[in-house]
Amino acid sequence: MTVDAVSASVARPAGSVEVLTHLATEDIAEVNAIILARMQSPVAVIPLLADHLINAGGKRLRPLLTVASARLAGARDDACLKLAAAVEFIHTATLLHDDVVDSSQLRRGKVAAHLIWGAPSSVLVGDFLFAKAFELMVEAGSMQALGILAKAAGVIAEGEVLQLTRAHDLNLSQDVYLRIIGAKTAELFAAAAEAGAVSAGAPDEQIQAMRDYAMNLGLAFQLADDALDYGGATETLGKNAGDDFREGKATLPLLLAIARTGAAETAFWERTIGRREQTDADFDRAIELIRDTGALDSTLDLAADFASKAKKALSLMTANSWRVALEDLADFAVSRRT
Repeated sequence: MTVDAVSASVARPAGSVEVLTHLATEDIAEVNAIILARMQSPVAVIPLLADHLINAGGKRLRPLLTVASARLAGARDDACLKLAAAVEFIHTATLLHDDVVDSSQLRRGKVAAHLIWGAPSSVLVGDFLFAKAFELMVEAGSMQALGILAKAAGVIAEGEVLQLTRAHDLNLSQDVYLRIIGAKTAELFAAAAEAGAVSAGAPDEQIQAMRDYAMNLGLAFQLADDALDYGGATETLGKNAGDDFREGKATLPLLLAIARTGAAETAFWERTIGRREQTDADFDRAIELIRDTGALDSTLDLAADFASKAKKALSLMTANSWRVALEDLADFAVSRRT
């Protein structure tokens, strides 16, 4: 998939998420009510800081996966709703922690919480949201779902630490990078969908199918985001385009470009990424090298492969409007503007 092909496909994007959101309107309204109630605290900074991020325009994609997975698996009750709220709390907590670790300036198009309330408050409110997530998991009454989401929280933390230890490694392999984003990003997608299917009492093969779908979807989304950082608009990303480069993050487009430019550009990459000594012109130069080596196209092609695997995993599920919406969501993952 070329960059131009991705750009040309923007006529259909938003609808893919909006269709799923429309199908889940009543469920997500109830999930939002649970979220609002559970993030309250007599300690004023907690709801203020949590609300700054939770209600900053996110699409509730992970809770949507929990609800959609449950409904696709035949759920007629509300057992999935507290799990969906727990998933959103886990996600929000990891974002708060990530932004402190990465010194991020923006999150979902808004000033990062740690720049307003300070890093200690952001970390501790993240801890509060993790605690609330586990309360909701227990109340949901499924030990299997609790185990899935608890394990996911540990995997996410492992991914964060692995990324931190290899953040500026110019020799990072594609396999290790996929392991990092699989843990950091795709694992919560997978756990969200898996828990939803469990809450519906789905058979084991359908539970695994929903996990496989969401794992591949998460990988596709992250790889597309990696590509967007080298050409997306701030309003599309919810952060500044080029933040990954400026922070010295070794994402896949960068890693492929480093490998393909070889010795000719070693000094440039070591200065800008290894030592993070950058000038205003360096980002444009990096974009040029990433595009000219085909690294951006390769990243998008890999994202498309994962999206295709996600759709294939749904073949075990009943063909209905929920399945169509989830298939379209996989296409949307790689159809965003670059």
